[in-house]
Amino acid sequence: MHSTQKVENKFNDLFKNKRELIIRAPGRVNLIGEHTDYNEGWVLPASINKCSTVLLRKNNLDYSRAYAYDLDKHFEFKLNDRQKHSHWESYIFGVAMEMKNRQAKLENFDVLITGEVPFGAGMSSSASIECALVFGLNELFKCGFSKQELAHITQMAEHHFVGVKCGIMDQFTSLMGKDKHCLFLDCKTLDYEYIPLELNDYILLLCNSNVSHSLASSEYNIRREQCEQGVEILKKYKTRINSLRDVSLDELIQYKNHFPAIIYQRCLYVVQENERVHQAVEALKKGDLNLLGKLMYLSHYGLSKLYEVSCVELDFLVEQSLENKSILGSRMMGGGFGGCTINIIHKDAIDDFIEKISKKYFHQFKKEMTPYIVELGEGVRVV
Repeated sequence: MHSTQKVENKFNDLFKNKRELIIRAPGRVNLIGEHTDYNEGWVLPASINKCSTVLLRKNNLDYSRAYAYDLDKHFEFKLNDRQKHSHWESYIFGVAMEMKNRQAKLENFDVLITGEVPFGAGMSSSASIECALVFGLNELFKCGFSKQELAHITQMAEHHFVGVKCGIMDQFTSLMGKDKHCLFLDCKTLDYEYIPLELNDYILLLCNSNVSHSLASSEYNIRREQCEQGVEILKKYKTRINSLRDVSLDELIQYKNHFPAIIYQRCLYVVQENERVHQAVEALKKGDLNLLGKLMYLSHYGLSKLYEVSCVELDFLVEQSLENKSILGSRMMGGGFGGCTINIIHKDAIDDFIEKISKKYFHQFKKEMTPYIVELGEGVRVV
């Protein structure tokens, strides 16, 4: 993480004035409930102690200015502009445009963005940037949006400007996260419950495959379309079904012969994963970490074999964890095709496991595995 003073100095140098606000918004981990959010299902994420930070001020110009500190890139845009922007720029522009679409009285602003959430690691660096910005603009211009409304705004920025038809989990978690708690979130109603995460002598270890998930965006949208196809098939027989959250496992099996094989696989994974989320919540309430770990392994199997969003590197990392009795559970986390596995591992076993898995991983794939020990942290806040 860059020192606050160093970043503030850069802001002053670039924009010839001091910032008015500093906002920090966290990345997230997801214990279980992957690819269920855009199917109106349930998820069990948590905000972490790695954050994106934005510095903001009104600039009294007829255009806005943005600078990505870690990329050393900047761009200018007008709030009534509709031109296309590059990948990182579209997050900034998209958030501002979606706020304006909801009648927010934005003025032009200067923003500097920096972060400690690794890109492409499945910790939702993009959502943390969006949430820091949307929360900051909401504060700066006194727009009056609730955190739930801000979550919808950032989700729509991804849909309309980034081109990813994401669910709402990442943004909601960054905005609503609570230290030492998971969020048991219903992605249809946005009802949520804070579930204490008491790991005792265990900790969360992320193993970053360092595989760039370049397929993730396009395949993500394909998976969403496949799930929607499954819902359309089921609606012919059960008119009450509007999404896969409305489908029981028995109903899905009953109509199996009406599905193309690949559509059935996708739906089977989602229906089973929704059930696992509820089982995981009960396990946490009872302090049963062993059951939670087993559910995580089942989740990974479904993601790999039924939903087909894993990759050989992620499968390797999960398979290696099965050989270590100090690890209760492991699975791929995030959109897939790269990124991290999340592991519940005993604190005394960390150093030995990291050393061994790093060597095996490099031997197998000729690339490094990067470990991250993460702790839970607060959601978005003004610094």
